[in-house]
Parts: sequence; structure tokens; C-alpha cells
Amino acid sequence: MPPIFNFRFQFPKWAPLRSEQTRIAAMSKKRGLSLEEKREKMLQIFYESQDFFLLKELEKLGPKKGVITQSVKDVVQSLVDDDLVSKDKIGTSVYFWSLPSCAGNQLRNVQRKLESDLQSSKKRYTELVDRCNELKKGREESDEREKALAELKAIELKHSELKEEMVQYADNDPAAFEAMKEAIEVAHGAANRWTDNIFTLRQWCSNNFPEAKEQLEHMYKEIGITDDFDYVELSPPAIPLRAVGDEESNP
Repeated sequence: MPPIFNFRFQFPKWAPLRSEQTRIAAMSKKRGLSLEEKREKMLQIFYESQDFFLLKELEKLGPKKGVITQSVKDVVQSLVDDDLVSKDKIGTSVYFWSLPSCAGNQLRNVQRKLESDLQSSKKRYTELVDRCNELKKGREESDEREKALAELKAIELKHSELKEEMVQYADNDPAAFEAMKEAIEVAHGAANRWTDNIFTLRQWCSNNFPEAKEQLEHMYKEIGITDDFDYVELSPPAIPLRAVGDEESNP
């Protein structure tokens, strides 16, 4: 009888690792690249070639790095805005380029600016701490301070009550009354000035269009210019101003 072989296939030890890598790569591809990852991929195109590109050329190279064609333009523009990619128009074409040395200089400039901002912030913080400590002097907790704060609070409360009480007497405020009188005089003068203008216009119409007298009279009545239309007379106020003290003494 021929021998019976008990053969079992075993996966190589590296198979699970490769399977895991494949799974992660598939998930990454499905998830898509973030904006920062897309920026890095596009910068790689510039750094590896150190050449000049048209936008349409970048749109063809982008997918090879995992950046879809539709997002290449926005990604490149973000790099231009951050001075990581240079852009210039030569003739009728717009070229983009970026060299590793230029990027290094830009990053060094950013670093210097951040360090300068950090030093300024530290200095400002020190100044504020010193100012805070200075303001604390003489404001330590004590019975005298508590008493002064209580008095201040009472005065502020009284001030608020007096302000509310003053609102009740606003109608008898002499300054407000004088302002109303001045406003009435201005309105009265304006009303009579326009009345005089209307009379002048009516006279001009009568002199230049005597045959249209009836039509003009009908139009005047339609717009509110009746026979009793006249200048406005300014009458004295119906209620004289009285002092607050008089109101309190005369019930």
C-alpha cells in the first residue's frame, strides 16, 4: 500500500504582516488624504524634480502621488499662499516651482517670527505680572478695607436710586423743556416757510395758467390745500413748567 501523506499547507510567517499592511493601505486609500498630506505630496513633486510646472502638468502628476485632479489646483494655491511654492506669469502661461532651499528659508523665517512673537509674549506676560503685583499693594484684606468697600457699595446703591427717581421728574426738567421749546420754534418756522412757498407757487400757477383755474383749484383740494389753509400760529404751552419743589409743596 502506498504511504499516506498528511500534508497541511502553512502560510509563511510574513503573510499576516503583509495582509495587515494591505488592509491598512486599503483603508488609507478609501479614507483619502487630508489637506496637509496632499500638500506634502505636491511638495514632493516639486522637490524631486526641481522643475517648473504648468497647472495642467501638476494636475496630471497629482494622481500619481494620491492627490485627485480636482483638488490639485486648491492644494497648490494653498502652498502659494503660504509661500512654499512660487508662482509667476511668463507670457500667457503661469508657472509654479519650489526648491528645497527656498522652503528651508521660508521655514527659517517662520521660525524667527515665531521666536520673536514668543519673546514679545513673555515680555508682555512679565509686565502684566508686575502690574498685577503693583495693583495688589494697599489692597490687602483688612477691616478698614472691608468697611470702605461696604461704604462704596452703599453710595453706589444710593446713586442708582437717585437716578431712577430723576427719571420720574424728566417731564419737568428745565433743560428738556427748553430743548422742546427750541424744537417747536424750529418746526414752526419750517412749517410757515413751506406755507409761504405754497402760496408763491399758487400765485405763479394762477399768473401763468389762468385758463386752468378750475383744474388747479380741484388739484389743490385733492392734496389738502383747502380754503382755510394758512400760516401756523404759535400758541403758548397749555401746561406751564412748574418746579419740582412747587409740586411737592402744593398737593
